[in-house]
Amino acid sequence: MSVLEISGLHAEVAGTEILRGIDLTIASGEVHAVMGPNGAGKSTLSAVIMGRSGYTVTSGSITLDGVDLLALSTWERAVAGVHLIMQYPTEVPGVSLLDALGEALQYRGRDASDLADRLKAEADRIGFEHRFLDRPLNVDLSGGEKKRNETLQLAVLQPQFAILDELDSGLDIDALRDCSRRVEELSNDAKRPLGVLAITHYSRLLNELRPDHIHILVKGQIVNSGGPELAAVLERDGYAAFTDEDDEPAAGSATSSLDDLFRI
Repeated sequence: MSVLEISGLHAEVAGTEILRGIDLTIASGEVHAVMGPNGAGKSTLSAVIMGRSGYTVTSGSITLDGVDLLALSTWERAVAGVHLIMQYPTEVPGVSLLDALGEALQYRGRDASDLADRLKAEADRIGFEHRFLDRPLNVDLSGGEKKRNETLQLAVLQPQFAILDELDSGLDIDALRDCSRRVEELSNDAKRPLGVLAITHYSRLLNELRPDHIHILVKGQIVNSGGPELAAVLERDGYAAFTDEDDEPAAGSATSSLDDLFRI
């Protein structure tokens, strides 16, 4: 079993503190959902875990089986076993999906000789049309097709942990069901169970991707944690049940781009 541990994490952007002490431990096969309103720091958390430039960790740690991820570059964190499905997947003209995943598997020391067949089989599982497999990475795909493509990559690369930064953003009901069910299957894989950190605004993702733990993030802090019952509270009361209307606005909340990190 592997463990991704975040301890006392504080981080800032351009001198403004966004994360104010995050403690979170995720084990193989566990699904943790982090939910919160706009400007809470959810996407900042995903960016800091993956080592996106422009974010400064001022204190705390992130480790994977005891290895200090903060000491690694972004690609080294990916090779170590952490994978990010971005809220706004990037288009990469001139680079095919086959070539990109072939290189990724090579750096992980894994066989890619049957990759083309694996891509087709995985595409069939999530309803991703074969004709999209020959396109440059994410180019000219709809929002839903991009998320199916990202989910396909996750399944082929088989990391130890996946961060889903609003996987449900821009998805119709069918695409949401197909993608979230596939991630749920990966988390229940008997040989290599995937640990999942699912970042979302809404509980609809959790109808298919069943969380073991739900954490409410408000103004850079986890203010409540519990089981799936927290989703029912959010459905009934919204985030007002976990916030103080008299509080000052969250740091960075005036600039929406802080929570839309991967918009191109």
